[in-house]
Amino acid sequence: MRKNLKVEVWAALLCAGSMWFYVQRVLIPYEKADSAAHGRPRGNLSDLYPRWLGARELLLHHGNPYGNDITTEIQKGYYGRELDPARPDDPRDRQGFAYPVYVVFLLAPLIGFPFRGVQIFFHWLLVGLTAASVWLWLRALRWELPLMTVTACIALMLGSFPAVQGIKLQQLSLLVAALLAASVTCVASGFLFLGGALLALATIKPQLAWPLVAWLLLWAVGDWRARRKLVFGFGLVMALLLAGAEIILPGWWRMFAEAIGQYHQYTQNQSVLEVMLNEVLGAVGGGTMGRMGGQILAVIAILACAPVLWKLRGEQPDSSGFSGATALVLALTVLVVPMYAPYNQVLLLPAILLLVRERAAFMSRSRTRRLTYLVGALLVGWQWAASLGLTVLYLLVSRAWALDGWRWPFFATFALPVWVFALIFFYAQDEPRRVRPLVKVS
Repeated sequence: MRKNLKVEVWAALLCAGSMWFYVQRVLIPYEKADSAAHGRPRGNLSDLYPRWLGARELLLHHGNPYGNDITTEIQKGYYGRELDPARPDDPRDRQGFAYPVYVVFLLAPLIGFPFRGVQIFFHWLLVGLTAASVWLWLRALRWELPLMTVTACIALMLGSFPAVQGIKLQQLSLLVAALLAASVTCVASGFLFLGGALLALATIKPQLAWPLVAWLLLWAVGDWRARRKLVFGFGLVMALLLAGAEIILPGWWRMFAEAIGQYHQYTQNQSVLEVMLNEVLGAVGGGTMGRMGGQILAVIAILACAPVLWKLRGEQPDSSGFSGATALVLALTVLVVPMYAPYNQVLLLPAILLLVRERAAFMSRSRTRRLTYLVGALLVGWQWAASLGLTVLYLLVSRAWALDGWRWPFFATFALPVWVFALIFFYAQDEPRRVRPLVKVS
């Protein structure tokens, strides 16, 4: 058994190492060459930078982080120069401060340091938080694994493309994912007030947090006397954040709404479903039809989940029903949120862990369920198969051929959330509703 566990760890480290090698030696060189060929600017490309600079300007100089002057300064750091609308190949994303202003409270400890130092610190903070989220979700799911297996899980998580992309870009989505994991773990462990407080902090990215907020508030109302502390913790911290934001920047919510509207206009953000339909329809019906079709499918997915979640609102936090419902909400979030960036797929982690834990139940069901599960496993593993293949190609055959294959790890990017959602939907709908004891694997 110990020998098998060591093999698991080494295999996971190999997969993770190949993904980091692919990003560093294949993907980034390709992006640099493509940007140079089209005259696209490349600065620090840190998604933290616009938020950090906005927080710095607001707290130190009382500037408006949503203002055009701050946006111009952000572009000079993020892209290396101000964007020029006359250049057709310049990026469309203006990198404005499109966050609730209370995000500055979380970034306040960093504003007094040079950004290069902040980058290094935040890089390793995201690595630590992403690793910790694996352990947190295992606790929330009440699944106790051997230390070597947990190590393998952490290695695979840190070596998954969504996590690598998020860490390289210093995306706050990874911070929000860790806050959501900590919140649910607190709820599952009986620390409801703390769980609600952490949930409020996660709303710095509202589109990722509010679906889970809605589910947990519905769950709390399902047994108000026992669960009201969750609402109190969330409400208190949310009130403090909103009040503090109004004090430091009166009327900020109007500026934030305008910034969000502009953000959607110049980026034309699309959900995973919209992008998939555009790919399927292609030249014969992409664009408008893909967007409309994706929005219709998103509404159908939400309506399909609603009765399942309503039925599970009374479940205990240590039950299979609560775990399945929470994983379902996060998978739904990835599916319908108007942002298809792969780094958001870190929210699929609890669903994937739950599906791995329940693999025997899936494989004992109908042939269709087994086939769907196996396809899902293939889609999860494809990223590492592709990165391993490109690593071997780069090292042993031809660097140019490897660069030509830079798209390989992306082939399953948009199909994976759909499959995971379908599988976890089946689980949440069909799994017997009972308190689940701690699952140990020796």
